[in-house]
Amino acid sequence: MFNIPAVAVSYLIGSLSFAVIVSKYYGMDDPRTYGSGNPGATNVLRSGKKKAAALTLLGDAAKGLVAVLLARVFQEPLSLSDSAIAAVALAALVGHMWPVFFGFKGGKGVATALGVLLALSPATALVCALIWLVMAFGFKVSSLAALTATIAAPLAALFFMPHTSWIWATLLIALLVLFRHKSNIGNLLKGKEGKIGEKR
Repeated sequence: MFNIPAVAVSYLIGSLSFAVIVSKYYGMDDPRTYGSGNPGATNVLRSGKKKAAALTLLGDAAKGLVAVLLARVFQEPLSLSDSAIAAVALAALVGHMWPVFFGFKGGKGVATALGVLLALSPATALVCALIWLVMAFGFKVSSLAALTATIAAPLAALFFMPHTSWIWATLLIALLVLFRHKSNIGNLLKGKEGKIGEKR
């Protein structure tokens, strides 16, 4: 009986847009009004405020981690199924991408997806984080790093995740992140994608 409420709470946690929250705290412009228009850490970094970008990254990852960890901690007391945990993980990402608190205009979900994966399977998250770091430092293109790590996530999940429903959730998460990066994919193919840290 608590499966649906758990998913709903996860969606609400995911709907907290730290790019917008942190920017307002520092008196900065709304990140949806400059650069790529994406409320995420990479776009906040275009403002030149590295601390704000770092806090955005940590906040977006932490909300995914917390949403799933809460469900896992209370899984037995609330009789949550493994499939419900998978749905909770997906709901946190959906909340980030389409946040109810911010007009359903959210980010692309890379940091939140990483936090979700960390709660489901630290080994899977570590593989994805390492791939992202190698690609980001090697090519200086955030979207390319994110896309590469995203494609690797379901493959890593096959080896490290204990439940089939969690593997399927990881695949759906990867597909959503790829969908949200469709414009970046187009820019990459045209050679027009911006580099990490470029000013707006």
